[in-house]
Amino acid sequence: MGFCEHILYGFSRGFHNRHELGRLLDTTPHDCSILTIDPMTLHSDGVKVLALDFDGVLSPHGFAAPLPLAEAWLTRCAAIFGEDKLFILSNKPTQERKEWFERHFPAIRFISGVRKKPFPDGLKKIGELARVPLTDILMVDDRLLTGCLGAVNAGARPCYIRRPFISFSRNTAAEIFFMLLRSTERVFVMLCKPF
Repeated sequence: MGFCEHILYGFSRGFHNRHELGRLLDTTPHDCSILTIDPMTLHSDGVKVLALDFDGVLSPHGFAAPLPLAEAWLTRCAAIFGEDKLFILSNKPTQERKEWFERHFPAIRFISGVRKKPFPDGLKKIGELARVPLTDILMVDDRLLTGCLGAVNAGARPCYIRRPFISFSRNTAAEIFFMLLRSTERVFVMLCKPF
C-alpha cells in the first residue's frame, strides 16, 4: 500500500472513529507521558500486554535506544507484566533499535512484516503471539491517527501520550514536522467530533 493510501486510510478511519478519538483526546491529561503512567495501575485495570511505539514514547525521534528514564520504566513494566508481554510496534523498527533491545530486554519483541499503523495488523499479531484477547492489549502511542487509531480499529485499548519525548538539538527538522503532525491530528479530531 502506497504512502498516500496509508494517510487516506488514517483520515477516513479517523473520521469514522471520531467519537472514540474525541473521547480519548478529551480525557487524556496534557502532561501524559510514560512517566505519568503507573504499570501497576494498568495491570490492575486488566491490561495484560503493552504495545509500545518508539519515537516520542520511549525516546525522541531518531534515537537508537530508549532514554534512561524510559529504560527504568520498561524495567518496571517487565517486572509487572513479564518481559514477554511487552512489544514494540513502531512504524520505524530499525535494526539498531532491535539490537539494543536484544542486549537489554531480549524477550521484548518488535513487530514487523505487517501493514503500518493505523492498520490493525500489528496489534492482531501481538494478540496472537501473546495469546490474549485484543481488549487486554494497551497501545501506547503519541499519535492519534496512527497508534491510537490502530488500537481502536483492532479493538485494543489506546493510550495517548500527549507529552512525547522531544529533542530539538538532536533532530530539529523531524521534531518540528512531528509536532505539526500531532497538532494537525488534534485539530482534525476536535473538528470532527460531535458537540
